Amino acid sequence: MPALRGHHLICLHFFDGKGYSQEFIGNLKNVLQKAEYLPVEICSGADEICAKCPYLKDTTCHYDIHAEEDIRAMDNKALELLHMSPGGEADWNNIRDAIPGIFIEWYVSCCKNCDWITACRTSTLFQRLLTDKP
Repeated sequence: MPALRGHHLICLHFFDGKGYSQEFIGNLKNVLQKAEYLPVEICSGADEICAKCPYLKDTTCHYDIHAEEDIRAMDNKALELLHMSPGGEADWNNIRDAIPGIFIEWYVSCCKNCDWITACRTSTLFQRLLTDKP
């Protein structure tokens, strides 16, 4: 069962083959394949995606000075919007179905200031949801 933190429950739906390295991208693809047919364990903190991130040091993100704080805030927002909590399980397709209903609030709260937005913008789903926003 793949373990994912809050913001990855949303952001991975916009994965379009981009990442830090081939190892990181390969791991993303592997986790997504598992999530398609296994329940997803909701975790707090670093997860299976973070495990291959070059900025992860001792379970803490060192992307920048505020990274860990910012990521935890995104995790909390994602879990709030999805009505989920760490320790629970979720079905990937149910999460995917919930994304359109929460996208506007997620976009305003998290996407606008995210360094990954240029990668997400290439996603067909992201483009569709962005176009559909009021």
